[in-house]
Amino acid sequence: MKQKISALLFGTALTLAASGALAQDKNIKIGVLTDNSGLYSDLGGAGSTLAAQMAIEDSGLAAKGWKIDVISADHQNKPDIATTIARQWIDVEKVDIFMDVLNSGVALAVNNLVKEKNAIMINTGAATSDLTNAQCSPNTIHWVYDTYMLANSTGQALVKSGGDTWYFLTADYAFGHALERDTAAVVVKSGGKVIGNVRHPLNSSDFSSFLLQAQASKAKIVGMANAGGDTTNTIKQASEFGIVAGGQKLAGLLLFITDVHSLGLKVAQGLNFTETFYWDLNDDTRAFSKRFSERMKNKAMPSMVQAGVYSGLIHYFKTVDAMGGNPHDGIKVVEKMKASPTDDPLFGKGTIRADGRKLHPAYLFEVKKPAESKGPWDYYKLIGTTPGDQAFRPLSESACPLVKK
Repeated sequence: MKQKISALLFGTALTLAASGALAQDKNIKIGVLTDNSGLYSDLGGAGSTLAAQMAIEDSGLAAKGWKIDVISADHQNKPDIATTIARQWIDVEKVDIFMDVLNSGVALAVNNLVKEKNAIMINTGAATSDLTNAQCSPNTIHWVYDTYMLANSTGQALVKSGGDTWYFLTADYAFGHALERDTAAVVVKSGGKVIGNVRHPLNSSDFSSFLLQAQASKAKIVGMANAGGDTTNTIKQASEFGIVAGGQKLAGLLLFITDVHSLGLKVAQGLNFTETFYWDLNDDTRAFSKRFSERMKNKAMPSMVQAGVYSGLIHYFKTVDAMGGNPHDGIKVVEKMKASPTDDPLFGKGTIRADGRKLHPAYLFEVKKPAESKGPWDYYKLIGTTPGDQAFRPLSESACPLVKK
C-alpha cells in the first residue's frame, strides 16, 4: 500500500513538474519570410526583419525572462521555395510564428502549411482577400491591407469622381487576379464599366504592348493591379507614352511609399491610392519611423508592410505574455489574440475578427506636387479616411467557415 501511495505521489510530482516547466516555457522563434532580393524587397525585405527586431526590443519581454529569436529568408516570390523553407523552419528550427510573407501565391501556400503544423502566420505583406475569406484559417491573421479594402477605397473614390470606365493592367498571379476581381466588382457596383484587361508576367521590364492596349481602349481609368517594381515600371513607361497627358488617369490600386520614393514626385504627383499606415500621420508614427529610418542602410521610412510586422508582433507579445508562457499552440494563441482588442503606436486601436481580419482605418492619399513637399519622404496628402468596420469585407458577405452565420 505504501509503495502504491509513494508511486502515486511520485507520478503526481512528475506531472506537476512537467506542467510547471510547460507553463514556464518562454521561448519564441520568429520567422520573417519575405522578398529579400526581388521586386518587393524595398517594401518588405530587410526592413521587415528590422521591424521585427524593434518589436522584440520594445516589448520588454527579455526583462521578464523571455528568449526571442528572429530569422529571415528569401522566398524569391516562389510558392514551392517558400513552403520548403517554411516546413524546414517549423520541423527543424522550431519557428512559432511567420511574419510578412509577401506575395499572395506564397501566402496562400504557406497558409495551408501553417494550419497543418498548428503554427501562426501574421500576414502583413500579401494582399489577397482570400486569406480571410474562402481560404481563411484559425492559425492566420491578415494584418495590414487586402484586395477588397483597396478596391473598396480607391476604386469607389475614382468612380465617384467621374472615372466610370476602366481598363485593367494586371500582374498574372493570385494577387493581381484578386485585386482586379475585387476592384472590378466595386467599379460595376458603383455604376462604372470595365471595358477590358491585359495580364503581364510578374517582374516585367517592358510594359509597352500592355500600355498601348490600355491607351487604345480609351478608358478613363487604367487600373494597375500590380505592385512594387511592376507598378513603378508601369508608371514610368506610361509617362513616356503620354497616357496621362492624353487624358487617361492611372489608378495605383496598390502603391507603397517606397514606390513613390523610387518614382520621384515629378512622375508620381497626383496619383491616388490607399494605405493603412503613413510615417507622418501623427506623433507616434513619426517617432517610430525616425528610429526605423536611422537603422536602415538607405535611411528609408517604413512601408505599411514593415509597420505591420511591428504592430502585429506587439499584439502577439502582449498576448503570449498574458498567457504566462508556452506560446507553441498556434490556434490557442490566435484565439487569445482575437479575443483581445489591439492597440499600438502605429495602427492605433483595433480588433481582430473571427475570420482573422485585423480592422483599422484605411486612408486615401494623393501624391504631392514637388512644390508641396517640405522635405525628404514628405510625399502624401490625406484625402479621406474609411473607418475599419467599413473598409474591409463585411462578415455578412464572408465565405470563411470560421464565421458563424
